[in-house]
Amino acid sequence: MTKTKRKGLVGSFIIIFVILLLDQVLKIWVKLHFTIGQEIPVLGNWFKLLFIENPGMAFGWMGGGGAMKAFLSIFRIVAVVALLFILFRLSKKHTSFGVMAGIALITAGALGNIIDCVFYGQMFSASDYHHVAALFPEGGGYAGWLHGKVVDMLYFPVIDIARDSNSWLPDFFFGQDGHFIFFRPIFNLADAAITIGVFYMVIFQWKWLKGR
Repeated sequence: MTKTKRKGLVGSFIIIFVILLLDQVLKIWVKLHFTIGQEIPVLGNWFKLLFIENPGMAFGWMGGGGAMKAFLSIFRIVAVVALLFILFRLSKKHTSFGVMAGIALITAGALGNIIDCVFYGQMFSASDYHHVAALFPEGGGYAGWLHGKVVDMLYFPVIDIARDSNSWLPDFFFGQDGHFIFFRPIFNLADAAITIGVFYMVIFQWKWLKGR
């Protein structure tokens, strides 16, 4: 492997390591200090930390437990192994660092959520609306291997309009809480890395994708 190719691979793994470190530090801090549903403002009402746990995929999609949860965890693991294999293959070719960086972002995000799914059920006691979780509790964790819940906390309700007689929006825009909120999903740094990586590849590396 040439020096240039080695730098591309090292750079990709630095991206993965930094994102993974920040993601896990924030998740563990929230898990050990927040009760479910607790929130603190970061930038007024525009950006908050709001703790929820997601049993499914990114942004709370495709929830489920039991066999479905195990399937999702295994699917994530297989996807990360495939992405790492792609990175190693690309490092042996004349692939730009931009392409590898995009794939590294996606890999880091997937790996960050895998850690939650695989280990958090054994690492922590259950969080609820009244108690924070304990790390490595004496009675064991809240779930088995592969059945941990993903910790989400990033919430950007940039626009929040309550339904009232003066609202100009049709009723279907409002949720069950009577509010139209943009952006409503609650996510984590790993989800953000995946989303940024996908959009970056589609927008800036479309020529490379087109050639696949």
